[in-house]
Amino acid sequence: MDHTQIEWLEGITGILETINQGVLIGDDCRRIIFVNALFMEMVGAGIGDLVGKSVDQLYPPADALALNRYIEETRERGRNQFEFYLPHTNGTKVPVVITSREMEDPDGRIFALVTVTDISQQKRAELQLQESNSRLEDRQRQIDDDLELAARIQRSLAPRSLRWDGVAVETYYHAARTIGGDFGLVSPGDASLNLFVCDVSGHGIGSALVANRIYSECVALFEQEIPLEPAFEHLNRFVLNSLENSVMYFTGAAARIARGARSMEFAGAGHPPTIFLRGGRARMLESRSMVLGLFPDAVPAESTLTVPLTKGDRLVLYTDGFSENFNAAGEMLGVPGLVKIVEAATQQPLATMKQQILERIAAYRNGPPADDMSLVIAEIT
Repeated sequence: MDHTQIEWLEGITGILETINQGVLIGDDCRRIIFVNALFMEMVGAGIGDLVGKSVDQLYPPADALALNRYIEETRERGRNQFEFYLPHTNGTKVPVVITSREMEDPDGRIFALVTVTDISQQKRAELQLQESNSRLEDRQRQIDDDLELAARIQRSLAPRSLRWDGVAVETYYHAARTIGGDFGLVSPGDASLNLFVCDVSGHGIGSALVANRIYSECVALFEQEIPLEPAFEHLNRFVLNSLENSVMYFTGAAARIARGARSMEFAGAGHPPTIFLRGGRARMLESRSMVLGLFPDAVPAESTLTVPLTKGDRLVLYTDGFSENFNAAGEMLGVPGLVKIVEAATQQPLATMKQQILERIAAYRNGPPADDMSLVIAEIT
């Protein structure tokens, strides 16, 4: 059928040439009777190469079958649009969205009006996005693997429960994220048992790295059994001098129990008060030093405290992940609330006491822990 013999087509040809889409019109035998200039540009062929041919002739046989299947499926779903491609004479495939509508001429003949929209740019953008996402996923897997390794290393440094020359110790550690900035340290020496909890400012990787550096320094100091006041002075200088650009500071509480468990040296630096228990009643051991890592004179003279010990005394060192918990009403447990929980559990065996403290804090807290948690409990036996 020659499109020049179809009067209605001649009347809309000008309009079809102005459309910003490729346009094809086929008769009821699927023969092409019209294509606009943009369609010819999209397939790289002239009007003489297209008009009079079947649409199926534009595609390889397998793809022509796929095209017809798409057409039938979209009709069954009550739709008239789908993605496919146009074959270009240079062998490439132009990704397009095809929209097909039936139209009837004044003589009752049925024609198919097909518009095609080139989506090459969108497909390139999708491909670039997929490649970027794939690279990001690979990088995230690497980060996750590194974090998991760091977490395993950090967990391996967590203190273990032990018994040492008349002293029983129970410990607990939990990082709010994969790795944390808290740690506890239990370091038995020749003449004394050293207990320490530390809380580095911030959360995440930076805090964990600084915490590990401080941990290593503490291990060396405690192995040498350096008195707590010069030990804290050293830790303060270490962060000021070695990590001066980190903008990190930390708090800590340390107890050194002499062999024979007759006395304890205690020191705190900007840390929540340590709970000392005798006869089920709590006494608060307050920090005498400021937070460490900010000021050169953070550790004053006479910053340590000597506490006589008797059988049955207990000591609870903790980070603020234990006291700074909020219930559903937004009320913070605080140190007084923690002290009540500790006093209520102090008559239990040490391991049971630790478990009751953890359970009662979890019952009070609304949701999972928001901060790192380190706990060291000691009993003079």
